[in-house]
Amino acid sequence: MSAVTTTSAPSTAAPANVTVRSWKAPIAFVIFTVIGAALFLGLGRGGDTTYRLSDGRDAIQLPALVLPSYATGIVTVALMAAIAVGAFLLVRSARKVPLWLTTLFALLFLLGFLTWAAAGATVPLVGLLAGALTVSTPLIFGALGGVISERVGVVNIAIEAQLLAGAFVAAMIGTLTGQPLLGLLGAMVSGALVSVILASFAIKYLVDQVIVGVVLNVLVIGLTSFFYSTYMVDNPELFNSPDKFERVAIPLLSDIPVLGPILFNQTLIVYIMFVLVPTVWFALFKTRWGLRLRSVGEHPKAADTVGINVKATRFWNVLLAGAIAGGGGAFFTLAAVGSFAKEMTNGAGFIALAAVIFGRWDPIRATLAALLFGFATNLQSTLSIVGSPVPSEFMLMLPYIVTIFAVAGLVGMSRPPAASGKPYIK
Repeated sequence: MSAVTTTSAPSTAAPANVTVRSWKAPIAFVIFTVIGAALFLGLGRGGDTTYRLSDGRDAIQLPALVLPSYATGIVTVALMAAIAVGAFLLVRSARKVPLWLTTLFALLFLLGFLTWAAAGATVPLVGLLAGALTVSTPLIFGALGGVISERVGVVNIAIEAQLLAGAFVAAMIGTLTGQPLLGLLGAMVSGALVSVILASFAIKYLVDQVIVGVVLNVLVIGLTSFFYSTYMVDNPELFNSPDKFERVAIPLLSDIPVLGPILFNQTLIVYIMFVLVPTVWFALFKTRWGLRLRSVGEHPKAADTVGINVKATRFWNVLLAGAIAGGGGAFFTLAAVGSFAKEMTNGAGFIALAAVIFGRWDPIRATLAALLFGFATNLQSTLSIVGSPVPSEFMLMLPYIVTIFAVAGLVGMSRPPAASGKPYIK
């Protein structure tokens, strides 16, 4: 009886655990700490910065906060340096830098920068934050529409067209009917109609989605400019004088110091935004509808195999995204300005699209990114009023610079939905 010897193939050893360390956050902290030291200490300014926390109309009056400019610069630079060192230690031990630490660093830099830039002047803190919310509102509507559209697999370059169409239709319908609520509904319908064109060409006819979006932006700018020049300029009382939404102060809540006048003394559109942001987040990540939507945007073939109609899901959700963005356009004419003007959105749709990328296609993060853009834009106006040495052009560039850093990966990887921008052929 012969023995049989079995020779097995040489086993391949399992690869050892590879520790990936990302030094991007610590490096960014060091860069901004050096910038802060150069500004707050190297170019330090004398005098105190006064932060006015209450207006004369507030029910509860808070005393102003006075900070010495140079001393505040020393403290903020020291704390930022400590956070940078802590971030290096965390990464060296293969741990992530937590989001709260990054947020704390950003707040410290902002405090030092504001105190340095407004040395010897008074900063109306409530007005600064309220103005930032006003600028951010249409951006947030556009960003929410962009998140829904891209999560379902369609790149929405046409946010600018949806905002502009919403602003135009809201002004016209609001003027003709005398009802701003009908103007808001008309704005939502107009945004959805723009999305019908986007969805039809991108989903049914498989046209490049970026090209369709760019063409829609140009088309809506041309149409609204034509009708504005033809009808609205000569007959503003008939076509371009809508009643604005009045501010509605919520009893008790609006009397809360600082936050009350900002959050609880707003127009209907802003209150809708407050409800819409958590609603979109919950629906997107906690409901069956959101699961279907995200599956179509990530892996449409797999979604199709389990019975999900990919094209119908994309089509109707792109329409929903357009309706939300169109509603945001109504804010320009029914809440902020009170009339329509040529190209009055001024690139807000592209800023909203940047907020979508900055926010990593998440409704909450995209909202925070839009608030950053709004704050930076309003900060430029505030600093020019108080006589800051910072050029206004630099302040206008700041949010875009931050976005470039974010998209480049300094804040983290920004990976879009896997099937975003890719037509699905069954």
